[in-house]
Amino acid sequence: MTSVFLCENVDISAFVKSHLVITPLMDALLKDLRQEYFDLKRQLAQQKIRVIEWNHGDEYFSDVQIATAGNDVVLRYANQALKTQVEKLLINHINEKRK
Repeated sequence: MTSVFLCENVDISAFVKSHLVITPLMDALLKDLRQEYFDLKRQLAQQKIRVIEWNHGDEYFSDVQIATAGNDVVLRYANQALKTQVEKLLINHINEKRK
C-alpha cells in the first residue's frame, strides 16, 4: 500500500522544479570538488605528506594526525572554524566557475 502525505501549504510542483535545477548544479560542484581533492591529495603525496587519522574529539574540536617525511604531527581544529573555511572555499569555487 502506497501512501502520500501532502500538506495543504506545500507546492509540490515548486519542489520538483527546484529539485530539477539544484540537483545538476550540486552534482557538477561535487564532481569538481572531488577532482580537486584528488589533485591536491596527489600533490601532498609527492611531498610525502598524508593524513593518517581524523578524530572527532568532541562536539567542538577535531584532531588530525598528519605524517610527513620527518615525523608525525597532531593538529587540533575547531569544528566551527573548519565549517566556516569549507563554506568560504565553496563560495569561492562557485564564483570562479561563474567567471
